[in-house]
Amino acid sequence: MNILVINSGSSSIKYEYFDLEKHQALASGILERIGETNASLTHRHQDAQGHVQNTRSEQPLPDHRAGLEWIGSMLKESGLTHGSNDLHGIGHRVVHGGELFKEPTLINEEVIAAILTQSPLAPLHNPANLTGIEEACRFAPHVPQVAVFDTAFHQTIPAVAYQYAIPRDLYQKYHVRRYGFHGTSHRYVTQQAAHHLEKPLDQVNLIVFHLGNGASVAAIRDGQSVDTSMGMTPLEGLIMGTRCGDIDPSIIFYLGRVTDQSPQEIEAKLNKESGLKGICGASDMREVVRRMEADDEQARLAHDMVAYRIKKYLGAYYAVLGRVDAVVFTGGIGENVHSIRAKVCEDLESLGIELDPHKNIQRTKGIQEIHKNGSLTKLLVIPTNEELQIAQLTAACIKDHRPT
Repeated sequence: MNILVINSGSSSIKYEYFDLEKHQALASGILERIGETNASLTHRHQDAQGHVQNTRSEQPLPDHRAGLEWIGSMLKESGLTHGSNDLHGIGHRVVHGGELFKEPTLINEEVIAAILTQSPLAPLHNPANLTGIEEACRFAPHVPQVAVFDTAFHQTIPAVAYQYAIPRDLYQKYHVRRYGFHGTSHRYVTQQAAHHLEKPLDQVNLIVFHLGNGASVAAIRDGQSVDTSMGMTPLEGLIMGTRCGDIDPSIIFYLGRVTDQSPQEIEAKLNKESGLKGICGASDMREVVRRMEADDEQARLAHDMVAYRIKKYLGAYYAVLGRVDAVVFTGGIGENVHSIRAKVCEDLESLGIELDPHKNIQRTKGIQEIHKNGSLTKLLVIPTNEELQIAQLTAACIKDHRPT
């Protein structure tokens, strides 16, 4: 089954084309600067001999529909599609499904209207996601299309964890609650961990850290999310590249009084100027580590603050779960920055967490075990693949809705 995965932004489209029978991505790319005279398409694909080909081109591009036509032409030129029958489904990443969507959903007019109602919860993302959906439906009207929601995996979180201690009418009228994000990644990594541990999915307990420029942690009990660090928006929780994570809410009101900044200006500062960038001036952990190794004290502070916040959540979620089969690290930082993993796992032997320093600094493909032999709690590094998960969920959703 051939599935095209689309992640549509306001002026860009990321995509990946999968042959699920071969369990591989045959092409991927990003289309940028939609609506401008110098839109660019960077495309990567495997040719018939298995060689990787990279191309980049520019042209004027008026809108997303023209962008999808350009992507379709590039897939055809790459020898991957010759007609509509070669494409069996299109999976769309949608950031926010609110409480309406708990699973991947086959797209129709009613679903599009329902996604639109969730836009106030993700005003920067959902409208752009919808644009990609609407144009893809026009571009390939006979191809089944599926919406896969970042928030859906966390809809199993109980009320004790998702409700905030605020007046109840704010939840009832305005849907103020914890939703969580990175759900596609957390779902994929949970499945991979259960398989690696040789445990049934509905019997595995995990603490999963998705650590990238955006970062979140999920507590997984019996294969389902029961708590997560991101809240109503992605701002809550861990320290991130430019997001502050957990802070005292009164700081926002204090800043409004003493700086005369608007709520919008303060919101932008907490989302785009804080986190690693706010602490040491660099938002990329790779740069932070380079500077730390050159004895930059602010970079070291940023590194250690990130690890400290992660460690606090590890302890909290260990208490929530009671039994933890494995702590899992994924995402660009989780998979590649061994110094963060080491700092997080330091002095946790009393919890049955024993990191092997030698294994931790090794680089291997696939799933990596970094715990000592005999550690009661496993420590795993698992590469995430959100696009593959979207493709798999899309294929399963299409099969479930096929007439028998």
